[in-house]
Amino acid sequence: MATRKVTITLDEAQLARIQALVGAGSAASVSGFVQHAVTVALDDVAGWGAMLAEALRDTGGPLSGEERAWADGVLGVTTRSGRPAA
Repeated sequence: MATRKVTITLDEAQLARIQALVGAGSAASVSGFVQHAVTVALDDVAGWGAMLAEALRDTGGPLSGEERAWADGVLGVTTRSGRPAA
């Protein structure tokens, strides 16, 4: 597997916790911990995507605009400008 070095920004408290895990031998390195976390997150996203696709298939397809507006209203979803999405 080819790897590539990148720069990321972490919350100081998160970094301290990762470094403590490395110090305790629970993680091989900060980089290794982050690689593992990314793998888990990508697998999680793929799993949710598959579950959503199955649910949509079982219930008649994607939400209509009207259904999405209703759900956004119930969930209190807002746009980046702070206005209601629906």
